[in-house]
Amino acid sequence: MNPFRRKQTAEIRKSSNPDVECPQTGAHQVGLKPSADWTKRNPVTEILLPSLFAKREGGSLQPEWPNLAASQIGLTWIGHASFLLQMGGLNVLIDPIWGNWVKGIKRMRHPGVPLHHLPNIDLVLITHAHFDHLDRKTLREVAADQPIVVPFEVGNLVHDLGFQVVQELHYWETYEFGPLKVTLTPCHHWGARMLHDSHRGFGGYILEVAGRVIYHCGDTAYFDGFQEIGRRFPIDVALLPIGAYEPPSLRPVHMNPEEALEAFLQLGAKVMVPMHYGTFRLSYEPLEEPLQRLLLAAQARGVLDQIVCMREGDPGVF
Repeated sequence: MNPFRRKQTAEIRKSSNPDVECPQTGAHQVGLKPSADWTKRNPVTEILLPSLFAKREGGSLQPEWPNLAASQIGLTWIGHASFLLQMGGLNVLIDPIWGNWVKGIKRMRHPGVPLHHLPNIDLVLITHAHFDHLDRKTLREVAADQPIVVPFEVGNLVHDLGFQVVQELHYWETYEFGPLKVTLTPCHHWGARMLHDSHRGFGGYILEVAGRVIYHCGDTAYFDGFQEIGRRFPIDVALLPIGAYEPPSLRPVHMNPEEALEAFLQLGAKVMVPMHYGTFRLSYEPLEEPLQRLLLAAQARGVLDQIVCMREGDPGVF
């Protein structure tokens, strides 16, 4: 597969409401029109100002990276949707963002690991072009002539940052890097970085090496594609978002904790690691609520022992 290659496929159409599905890929683009009653609450007074005056919590650790057997997965949560994944002798960074602000939105918890403490990064993955997932400043600091993988129509946002190869993927396409296979999977979200570029792709990633499979969902609302992803791949660890489910627009663009748990069960994964909560306050719900709701739902459904809640900067081995 050639780097920065664009292939003709069915275009995901621009939409307002309702949601739009691309039948050839199963991808869903959410409607971008705010809910009818979105003006009943004030995000400035309820989200931005309280965040502005709140103290940033947490701290950055300088962990010793684990020595892994060939079949082991090392996973370190940086915060939000950012992870360091270590498997197959490779260090893979997913959706890295170390900035303290995202377009005026304050980071509420410090990154779990200082950027300079990372091991040498072999490969970078970006799930979509939103500013809290594709942070050009962080990527410029990470870039060291290694490849970066992005969804279709996102490559032009990163090609000037210092990466050796910019590989665009369409849904279900696979990029092989040494022993690692990376496959882009559909989701239920949207990829526009600005209002005029809703043609950009978005998705999650399946990573396979040495018989182990890990799934980073990216950003998504709940949709009926999780069962298909689980049918195609025997997932060991699923990284699933649980926060930002009450956004100012009141659009259903992210899963709530109960929906994330249902997605986990649909995937048939062995372990769920929650993400996309607690780092940036993007929504009306309290920062601590998503994890509380997830654990209560998991207990009610008898799968609490399959939920692994990670501390930022503390490596786990799976």
